[in-house]
Amino acid sequence: MMPASRTASPHEADVAVVGAGAAGLYAALCAAREHASVVLISATPLAQTASYWAQGGLAAALAADDSFELHLRDTELAGRALVRRSAAEILVREAPDCVRDLQALGVRFDADRFGRLALGLEGGHSVRRVVHAGGSATGRRVVRQLSALAAGEPRITVLEGARARALWRHEDRCRGLICDDGRIVGARAVVIGTGGAAALWARTTNPPGSQGVGLLLAHAAGACLADLELLQFHPTAVIGVPGREGFLVTEAIRGEGATLHDATGERFVDELAPRDEVSRAIAARLQETGEPSVGLDMRAIDPAHFPNVVAALREAGLDPMSELVPVAPAAHYTMGGIVTDLDARSTLPGLYAVGESSCTGLHGANRLASNSLSECFVFARRAVTQALSEGPPEPVSDPAAEHEALRALPAPPVAEPATRAALWRDAGIVRSGEGLSRLLSDAHPLARLTARCALARAESRGAHRRLDHPERDPALDHRHVVVSPEDAISFQRWD
Repeated sequence: MMPASRTASPHEADVAVVGAGAAGLYAALCAAREHASVVLISATPLAQTASYWAQGGLAAALAADDSFELHLRDTELAGRALVRRSAAEILVREAPDCVRDLQALGVRFDADRFGRLALGLEGGHSVRRVVHAGGSATGRRVVRQLSALAAGEPRITVLEGARARALWRHEDRCRGLICDDGRIVGARAVVIGTGGAAALWARTTNPPGSQGVGLLLAHAAGACLADLELLQFHPTAVIGVPGREGFLVTEAIRGEGATLHDATGERFVDELAPRDEVSRAIAARLQETGEPSVGLDMRAIDPAHFPNVVAALREAGLDPMSELVPVAPAAHYTMGGIVTDLDARSTLPGLYAVGESSCTGLHGANRLASNSLSECFVFARRAVTQALSEGPPEPVSDPAAEHEALRALPAPPVAEPATRAALWRDAGIVRSGEGLSRLLSDAHPLARLTARCALARAESRGAHRRLDHPERDPALDHRHVVVSPEDAISFQRWD
């Protein structure tokens, strides 16, 4: 039987935003400020998205001893000769203004006793440049404030508990989307901000819904994907603590002096090296010792600076002020995604992607800590500016027939436990051609595409480490693995 809502009149908007995390919320608010009508699709109630749990902050060159050039250099060093310089230049130059805009929207960032922004130090950064709100509660503070603004904005219609089932493509252009309950949303532009795919891996810091839904929606509609092999593992996710498995202990804690120790008590890694290096060092030490975790010593850290981390661990029966926290790497951030240009346009006209769903080439082969939240705001604003500058498309000649065809499209699949276990085993911190080849027959399409991209990148670079190709191939510098709508794989250089 058809859901009753299938016969309801379609929603019409200037901009439809799929996903109500930091990128989606900011895109919706930016569009509303331009007097555009917005429909915001949120699978969860507002302020319960993956961004809500983000402990990192916003990287921006705001300090007197910092500069755009220094931030750019750190980003490129972390990205291992795969960063798209034009995207990184946009990020470093526009991030400070986005911080100021968020302050104007009511987000209160941490400040010192003189009222100056308190800037944190994180791995890969050469100076303090990370803005936080409530210490490690940045995501919570930002998303809560933006959610309240979106809920009270008359130009934004929020569809809570709704999921996009398919994008509506007509005459080689994205014209809107259909929800799981059959509701149609027609729009001049659709912005995908559904987050990444790290929850496809068995051990992850992400909530269960982060399975690349936006990537699959875009690809099914005819958009290109890229760099799916580049999945960042966070070094310090809690392990073996009931109720807190995979809970991320923010890198900022190591920036304030927390240290990592093996079972003998030895420090074995530079805690502020880029994430790929720290994750591999931990994984190697665990393999050598047979231990399930290493210890994060944060006993010298002021608990008032990271209240939500300390409270969460204490609720689980672990006091980080008196004992070491057991941690190990976990899948954390998807650096690949929907191919976009510098204005967040995908290869399908009318479709935009922002935040972790997108792939501008900004992060290269290893994301610099806290560049991701900055990316959400910088490119969400650019997406809306570009989308609203384009004239409205021609009306659809037979919308009723189009809607019926749209309702027949299948929803993106949910990964089974077997897929998640296989990705952790065969596309984990260290990979091989043999293991990746096993994934080619997996039931989940994104697992298969990830394996194909990883097999194509026959080298080791950043977060992608292959036992059978342990060295970086200079011929692949600045070459991105692109998946066409027909699933063809090619290498492209993005200027």
